[in-house]
Amino acid sequence: LQKVKNDLEMVLSTVRSKNKQLEEDLKREQQWYEEQKQMLETLNKMEEEANTEVEHPSTKRELNELKNKVLKLKTYKKELLSALGEFLDEHFPPPEKGENSKKKIKSSCFVNFLNLILLVFQMLINTLMTTPHEPYITINESFWPPYIELLLRYGMALRHPEDPNRMRLQAYHK
Repeated sequence: LQKVKNDLEMVLSTVRSKNKQLEEDLKREQQWYEEQKQMLETLNKMEEEANTEVEHPSTKRELNELKNKVLKLKTYKKELLSALGEFLDEHFPPPEKGENSKKKIKSSCFVNFLNLILLVFQMLINTLMTTPHEPYITINESFWPPYIELLLRYGMALRHPEDPNRMRLQAYHK
């Protein structure tokens, strides 16, 4: 009986030792699991940040490209308007009241022409967009006839078939 008791105490000691070792292994495994869980969360956060950062630079790049295009268009517009102003100064000068006012009128000619032609185009485009079924505007005394003739002669605008005091923008899309 004594021998059985000693054997059982040894088995008990061994089982306790194994239990202790298993508990330590369990603690290490739980700690490793928690570290892996934290690492996964950190990686997920980094991935989300990377995705948002990838979206922002592309948006910024597209915005910069659009800004560059707008600047190029503005420069091109200025060049075109300058060339158009020189052409009009040479071939279609505004009415002059006297030789002394020639220099003053010549410098303001381009500005006056731009205001007039832009007003006419704006009116033609707005009318075309708002009432496509009736795109004609009425020509009154405020429009200088040589400029209106220029638009008509070069096919930028068309007269109404029945009323010569009305005109519309040429349909370039057809």
